[in-house]
Amino acid sequence: MDYYGIGFSNIRLPNDSKSYIYKYNSKINTFPEEVFLHEFLHSLERNAKEYGYERPELHDYEKYGYENERLIGQKKWYTDYMNKNIKTQSEKIGLPEEIYTLKPAKNSNFKYSYQMEEFKQPENIIEEIRELIENLVNKLKGSR
Repeated sequence: MDYYGIGFSNIRLPNDSKSYIYKYNSKINTFPEEVFLHEFLHSLERNAKEYGYERPELHDYEKYGYENERLIGQKKWYTDYMNKNIKTQSEKIGLPEEIYTLKPAKNSNFKYSYQMEEFKQPENIIEEIRELIENLVNKLKGSR
């Protein structure tokens, strides 16, 4: 989840392995977006920690009586974790409400950001020609 303190989540999706784990199939997994939610919650968990808020660890669900259920995974745990609704003997705990409005606490989280142009479309004829030439050059390099 964290890479050299920069702070980001990496989600790997399968290639041709035909693994069902990341594909929707109501008989197997009705909550396939769980992996995305899990990594997002790690980001919020880290931010809460950096701001000094008390909160349970995301992976401690069993400690509080939650289970990883067959069809819904950890949906109940995540719901209570996000809503600060985990019951303990003396209080309800979870992510603090304020964490949803705060930016990451460390300035370094923004130092290495850049705009991704992976899906940028040409906006004029010059960019279209440039993209066409780059594609041809790359194709010729690949055929050698």
